[in-house]
Amino acid sequence: MAKTTNVTHHKKQRRRSSKKQQGWFRRFRHMLFGSRAKRIFWIAVVCVVFFYVFLFYMFLIIPSSVRSRWRALYGDMVYPEGYSIHGIDISHHQGPIDWQKVSEAKIDGAPIVFVIIKATEGKSLFDENFNENFHQAGEYGLIRGAYHFFTPSVKGRSQAEYYMRQVHLTEGDLPPVLDIEERGNLTVEQLQHEALQWLRMLEAEYHVPPIIYTGLKFKEANLSAPEFDRYPFWIAHYYVKQLGYKGPWRFWQHTDLGQIDGIRGPVDLNIYNGSMYDLRHLTIGHNEEPMPEE
Repeated sequence: MAKTTNVTHHKKQRRRSSKKQQGWFRRFRHMLFGSRAKRIFWIAVVCVVFFYVFLFYMFLIIPSSVRSRWRALYGDMVYPEGYSIHGIDISHHQGPIDWQKVSEAKIDGAPIVFVIIKATEGKSLFDENFNENFHQAGEYGLIRGAYHFFTPSVKGRSQAEYYMRQVHLTEGDLPPVLDIEERGNLTVEQLQHEALQWLRMLEAEYHVPPIIYTGLKFKEANLSAPEFDRYPFWIAHYYVKQLGYKGPWRFWQHTDLGQIDGIRGPVDLNIYNGSMYDLRHLTIGHNEEPMPEE
């Protein structure tokens, strides 16, 4: 009986203690948030703290490349320093283009000099806007190029034949461009073999080494065999002050969020690594580099 009484006494003590704690919490909560004005005050304090934490994170913690992307999203583009020859690359995703405005547009205060246009993909996909875009780019005096998006599941020879049926480059155009970003189910060696099939067939057709477009990491992982060293590289590496690739390169796609007059929405922006003389010397009919013997 005494034991039961002790248990009951302890339970009552715990309840009284719990009530005291709850009462203290209520008084504290009332002191901080008891009125509407106090609640608004503390909400404002939380918002200010969050804002300063956000700024600290954005400008001191996260990489500069992420900050640059955020700035680009809001139209505050940071351009690579030390380059004066600018260009764009486009496809049907840009929709109808006002080519007169594009030809008069400025990128970092400099005119657009070149445009590289999607033409084909795989062995059967043709960009619906290619013919119009390619014609208009030439009409407005831009150095133009045509790229093929490589499909790993299709033989390189078949893809080269399809490109040659659909695209007809002329003197003054950039060499054929191979956009290679995916390995699919191929090994590195198989991918290289198929890509070289495309490159060699197009070089035999136009007597100029084609350009290879790819991402920085993809280039380092899949296209670093010596056989590729003779081709001009166009490297995609976004939101950095300097291109991270250490080897020779000709073009750098530095953002996919560019804004220019004549094109609605974002567009890829590029720079050329060299002079205007070098760029024109790269084009068909002006490139004197001989094709290597098999």
